[in-house]
Amino acid sequence: MAERTDFLNPDMLVEHIDITKINTIPLVEAMGKMAFQSRNLHRAATIFDMAVSDVNCCNYLTLAGSLVSAGLKKVVVDLLENNMVDAIVSTGANIVDQDFLEALGFKHYQGTPFVDDNDLRDLMIDRIYDTYIDEEDLRVCDMTIAEIANNLPPRPYSSREFIVEMGKWLVANNKGQGSIIRTAYEKGVPIFCPAFSDCSAGFGLVHHQYFRGNEVVSIDSAKDFLELTKTKIEVKTSSLFMLGGGVPKNFIQDVVVAAEVLGFDAEMHKYAVQITVADERDGGLSGSTLKEASSWGKVETTYEQMVFSEATIAVPLIASYVYHKGNWRSRTERRFNDMLDK
Repeated sequence: MAERTDFLNPDMLVEHIDITKINTIPLVEAMGKMAFQSRNLHRAATIFDMAVSDVNCCNYLTLAGSLVSAGLKKVVVDLLENNMVDAIVSTGANIVDQDFLEALGFKHYQGTPFVDDNDLRDLMIDRIYDTYIDEEDLRVCDMTIAEIANNLPPRPYSSREFIVEMGKWLVANNKGQGSIIRTAYEKGVPIFCPAFSDCSAGFGLVHHQYFRGNEVVSIDSAKDFLELTKTKIEVKTSSLFMLGGGVPKNFIQDVVVAAEVLGFDAEMHKYAVQITVADERDGGLSGSTLKEASSWGKVETTYEQMVFSEATIAVPLIASYVYHKGNWRSRTERRFNDMLDK
């Protein structure tokens, strides 16, 4: 029988790539003279750089898929620290199960998909393709969410409000330096998780509500939508840098229509890049093209680019290109959280 240490090996930790140390400008520009997804990736990088260069543009980042566990956490943190991202819309898994998990001091481990998953289950080890997480660490994450909820005034919260409280908790407990949650909290950048209960947050909140009776913390998804829409109303020009698809992609695209429903003359998202491996032919949300979104009045088609690539390949190339271009230096913090908390 295998031992836990055979899989949770401290010498095989997932390491987060550092785009500040790798200048991909020459590589990405050379790819622009190639074909297929190389040329698409180059155009995507130039569009994202245009959005970053536009100081009046609000830049939205969406996260779907297992990105933090795969080593992309520092990429997101670098975008936050250098004001290249003004708001994040994410799956709960990236923010809670993965980023908050690491903020608590736990790790993701390199593994392999060629393993007996029954053995992993017996050892309480969870697999994300070729990485492993200790299920016992996740249970600590669950109960920390319950602890945070237990100490909040009972009322409905947007996911953004609750994630702000998670950031406060990390600061108060001197944890999570270099995490997405803490960095976003310190920079005033809102994080929205429209399906917040679909992750460790859900387990923690279920525990909280079950044992606390009627006076409980709950998550108000409509409030999430309203708050995110308020950020779009606050600005005219906006951009999308979407990693994967799913709920985060649709949620951020919908704010244009939501603003119009509220009586505001909202501009479509001017710049848009999506990294995905999903196919558009079945009508699935993750693969629906940005041109399709234009028919709904959500995304302009002048500066949009789909890149059909797995995120761990494409995102470091694009993010490093934009970072080393340096046009982010003229940007300042928007601190949407300050506006939304008033």
